[in-house]
Amino acid sequence: MRLNSLAMLGFCLFCTATSWAQEPTGDAQSGAPGEADTPASEERPPLPERSVSDAQTLEQRLDKREQQMLQAGAESFLALWLPANVGEPSGAVILVPGDVENADGAAAVGPLRRKLPDAGWHSLSLTLPDPDGDPLPLRDASADTSAVPTDPANSEGAPAADSPAQTPAADGAQPTDSSAISPEQRRQAHVDRVMARIDAAITFANQQQAKEIVLLGHGSGAYWAARYLSERKPANVQNLLMVAAQLPAGFAPPLDELIAQLPVATGDFFYKDQATDRTAALKRLQASKRAKLPTYVQVAMKALPGNLNVQEEQLYRRLRGWLKLHIRAAGG
Repeated sequence: MRLNSLAMLGFCLFCTATSWAQEPTGDAQSGAPGEADTPASEERPPLPERSVSDAQTLEQRLDKREQQMLQAGAESFLALWLPANVGEPSGAVILVPGDVENADGAAAVGPLRRKLPDAGWHSLSLTLPDPDGDPLPLRDASADTSAVPTDPANSEGAPAADSPAQTPAADGAQPTDSSAISPEQRRQAHVDRVMARIDAAITFANQQQAKEIVLLGHGSGAYWAARYLSERKPANVQNLLMVAAQLPAGFAPPLDELIAQLPVATGDFFYKDQATDRTAALKRLQASKRAKLPTYVQVAMKALPGNLNVQEEQLYRRLRGWLKLHIRAAGG
């Protein structure tokens, strides 16, 4: 009897082991596609640029009537528009924020865009793309690059993942592999994006029948405004305002060289509290004298970090005074 029980137990164990050995076959076949799909399912979408996230926040916070989506090449971007609070506007001021600001930046751009309409000027504040002077991660705006064919004759054992990064996207999108392009190419791509956005802003101002158009740049935005006017020389923009001008990291030429090439009336407003700011402003002033620019005006101001409301009002009044006294008519 005991032997029969042991025989039955051994038979059961044998059947159980056989079933375990057979079960993975079906699971392995059904799970193979899932295993092949695992890398694709784990891919994360590229993070948006900081400027895009800031723009989305502004869209939620501000009045829809202030928001204008402008088109710059293949990109659309947010601009903030406020019409002048007078019957006969003097024109439009296009505000170009610095790298760390957005279209409603608290440092200068936001307060100025809201106050300029009371002085008789439309205001249009831009969103600029993130700076690419330093090696920052590039966004992937292209489609699936796995379908891009590679040339076996030129591969020489190179990884397949490298081939799509070396093939420029047809729609001008930036590749995701930052090693695929040089720092110079990255900087030029950023320059092109900024210039396209200022182009779009000027086009919009023209559509509003602005009599005069003024570019106003704050921080590194002053550099971009000056560089745009120096390179593009638009006939309908004859006035530039720079506030606390700075040179973006990794870009050239310096601002004093740009100043000497400007064919427009320029108001250069700077804060004299920091020695570096005073030195940079002095170089710009000396460059303007060497170039014999009769319409370059430099204004030194005192920073009031303990009373930002007074500092904002001081800047607004100085800029308003310049607009009254030094505006140069387009074509004049």
